[in-house]
Amino acid sequence: MDIRTESGMVPVPPGRVTLSDRRTRRSWPVELAPYRLAAVPVTQERYAEVTGERTGDAHGDRLPVEGISWWDAVRFCNALSVREGLAPAYRLQPDAERAEWDTAADGYRLPTEAEWEHACRAGTTEARYGPLDEIAWHRGNARERLHEVAGRQPNAWGLYDMLGNVWEWCWDLYDAEVYGSYRVLRGGGWFDEHWSCRASVRRRSHPTLRIDDVGFRLARSL
Repeated sequence: MDIRTESGMVPVPPGRVTLSDRRTRRSWPVELAPYRLAAVPVTQERYAEVTGERTGDAHGDRLPVEGISWWDAVRFCNALSVREGLAPAYRLQPDAERAEWDTAADGYRLPTEAEWEHACRAGTTEARYGPLDEIAWHRGNARERLHEVAGRQPNAWGLYDMLGNVWEWCWDLYDAEVYGSYRVLRGGGWFDEHWSCRASVRRRSHPTLRIDDVGFRLARSL
């Protein structure tokens, strides 16, 4: 199996990660069971194959899909699960802004932000899993455009583009009491300065947002 395709699901070991939020100066530990995470973000080719749709302004089969809302991402997860004979992870009511995760389902889903950060760090404790220019497309080297997946070096667990290229939607609400239905984004994008491309950086956005530096990556429970 080619780990540079999103069909290459990389096994991620169990572990513990401490999340932190600079806005509230709060941190909290999360214990994680093993799971699988796609080696690369979902590509435009894969998204079009499953949905019949092309999104965003940049075009190229090996480019990460962008211009994707959180709702688009979770619908894709369910559609791909059905296509492959797996149990869909989500029960969705977009009009009511309701989404429920069936944690017993074996289908595709978005990673939680704790899963995302644990996988991004790949056992490291620094802000990044390697020298930024070697592992990520960011404002300093991307020439203000999107790049094909797996064009930079992977982390120690074989995961590409965890930092830079496109921000990635996570399952979690950012802060329901303050921001309502806003969901978490992780990883930084091609237009971001170096300080946004760090394992711990959290961003938030409304789940209907579609913008040219936001995509997603697939996860599956074991």
